[in-house]
Amino acid sequence: MKHIALAAIAASTALVSVPRAVHAMPKAKATDPAGMLVELQAAFEDFKKTNDEKLKSKTDDVVVNEKVDRINTAVGDLQTNFQKALDEINAKVAAAKIGAGVIGDIPGDPEYATAFKAHMRKGDVQAAMTKGTAEDGGYLAPVEWDRTITGKLKRVSPIRANARVISITTAGFKKLFTDRAVGSGWVGETAARPATSTPQIGSLDFPLGEIYANPAISQQMLDDAAIDLEEWLATEVDTEFARQEGIAFLSGDGVNKPHGILGYVTGGAHATRHPWGPIEVVNSGNAALFTADGFIDLFYSLPAEYRQNAKLYTGRLAQASMRKLKDGQGNYLWQPSFSAGQPATLGGESIVEIPDMPSVAANNIAALYGDMEATYQVIDRVGIRVLRDPFTNKPFVHFYTTKRVGGGVYNPEPMRALKVAAAPAP
Repeated sequence: MKHIALAAIAASTALVSVPRAVHAMPKAKATDPAGMLVELQAAFEDFKKTNDEKLKSKTDDVVVNEKVDRINTAVGDLQTNFQKALDEINAKVAAAKIGAGVIGDIPGDPEYATAFKAHMRKGDVQAAMTKGTAEDGGYLAPVEWDRTITGKLKRVSPIRANARVISITTAGFKKLFTDRAVGSGWVGETAARPATSTPQIGSLDFPLGEIYANPAISQQMLDDAAIDLEEWLATEVDTEFARQEGIAFLSGDGVNKPHGILGYVTGGAHATRHPWGPIEVVNSGNAALFTADGFIDLFYSLPAEYRQNAKLYTGRLAQASMRKLKDGQGNYLWQPSFSAGQPATLGGESIVEIPDMPSVAANNIAALYGDMEATYQVIDRVGIRVLRDPFTNKPFVHFYTTKRVGGGVYNPEPMRALKVAAAPAP
């Protein structure tokens, strides 16, 4: 079903020509991925044209700069909304496949229907009826309501989805490492054989932190609510835990929480923690900006053995700066995603958006590049536990929820960090 939906979108867009100016286009509806795809293509073409004009003028025109930034932001929004629309279509197709309803397809309420039929059978409909009073026919004009809850956006980091994840059954986890520094040498037939160096072994602890939530709902609310509040609350807590651990995986200080990957970068708080040293830094080539050469240096600084699964990890605002970069032939390095499951790319490298990554500013680590699965390890102990407590604070029922999780760099070699800084002097 998913492939059918995507094929329909592709077919509907194949016959549409891309206009040169996005401003001339009607705004596509959020439920129309085909129109949004055309709009995204047009917006990116408009951005490239406007940015090229700015570069050719070689003047710092405030109006032109503002126009480029506005279109740049629009491209980012369109890319995000297009992916959301595809996700929603696939979700609806999946829901239809299993017979599930979707928001807006609310079934009729049998209680209202029964009351209406009973009232009509009795024949006691009054001459004057108002919907404000039940006895005067109020239940004839019931107010329908959406029996779902729409939540405020919580941005969840995808680090867990890309990292190495293991589950343990003990109180902690320790990994042994060797520097493989075994020595050797060439000798003559009768020459002495002095001792050579022996590999050294080091260990690294991955301590567990604990995250908790303790929300409360009154017993009567649990009994009477038309929504399964226990299920809803469990989903909310799970999302909050994912958000908090994502922040810790990126920048956690290791105090009752995971050690964040940014701390292992050269100069970071955990730079000396791993036996093999820190994650190496590559400068962007400019004290305040990204540069095309900086990204080329970043990509090629990674050993070839790790390039196959390497991705570029950066924030959404950083992508706005990436869209302006060109190669030596004038081609834009950033390319949008036009299909579900396919990320935007920079120089052919897949981009993964990390919500809490530092912005593009002097001395910030604004991007990471490498194989996250080979670099960062997440440790789960048991999983999420929920203690339902109706006794401590009557008449409220507390849902004491805990999760023990740890994290840290497993191997610094498959990852590089891009620092916004000028290139070092030769």
